[in-house]
Amino acid sequence: MIRPQYSNAANLMRWATYASVGTAIILMIAKVIAWFVTDSVSILATLLDSSLDVLASGLNLVAVRHALSPPDAEHRFGHGKAEALSGVGQAMFIAGSAGFLLLQAIGRIINPQAVTSGFGLGVGVMVFSMVATLLLLIFQNYVVKKTGSTAIKADALHYRTDLLVNGSVIIALFLTFYGWGYFDAIFGIGIALYILSSAWQILREAIDLLMDHEIDKEERAKIIAIVTNHPKALGYHDMRTRRSGTRIFVQLHLELDATLILAEAHAIADKIERDIAALFDDAEVIIHEDPVRRGAVRELS
Repeated sequence: MIRPQYSNAANLMRWATYASVGTAIILMIAKVIAWFVTDSVSILATLLDSSLDVLASGLNLVAVRHALSPPDAEHRFGHGKAEALSGVGQAMFIAGSAGFLLLQAIGRIINPQAVTSGFGLGVGVMVFSMVATLLLLIFQNYVVKKTGSTAIKADALHYRTDLLVNGSVIIALFLTFYGWGYFDAIFGIGIALYILSSAWQILREAIDLLMDHEIDKEERAKIIAIVTNHPKALGYHDMRTRRSGTRIFVQLHLELDATLILAEAHAIADKIERDIAALFDDAEVIIHEDPVRRGAVRELS
């Protein structure tokens, strides 16, 4: 069995959570000021989202720290599923903010109001929010590429939503300022629906992790290629894969010639385990050797 190898992924994930919490707090304070001055429902939409970002990012920070804890006597497979639980929590936060926003926007459609003050401040805060969010996303996407972290990926997903939301709010502010009062509420409803869609994406991926969904077909194909390309491998069966946090678990039965001595069979399995583990930054690979007669070998599948 090949045990996981740890890299600088843990540090990257920690710094990503710190950056997320810090950015969310700064944006929330800026949007509180902008909403107080403009009374715009579109800015209220982004304020609610940023407020929940603080809670969600804080939850994410705690979850990632726990997920990175090494296996212990009571959690032999590690704590990686804490990331998936964080994803479920974030989805709930985001869905809640969308529901509240829908109520506010519907009320504003019934009683439309024009933005009569603080227009420049509102636009300035939205531009600042877009720049800060874009910088955070660049860092988060780098971390996701290096670690594959579900929690950071979920965090980045709703910040991508924020980027689009902030841009739409600027358009809504311009339209409302020039007398198109309904557009503020209409954009608010559109933002809420988009937020709900993002929440569903996060929730679906988190559930897949909690239910031990198989890893991507492309990754499984690479594993199969390593097994089948070994000259001494006669076949394989019962391959199982799953992801827990940043760690990949791979198990399979390797079919080898029954006449091989134990030491040789073990060496072959070890070689294949190392090659499979090399595909991922953090993997645990277990191979069971099954002796078969050459005449009884099934087709590779």
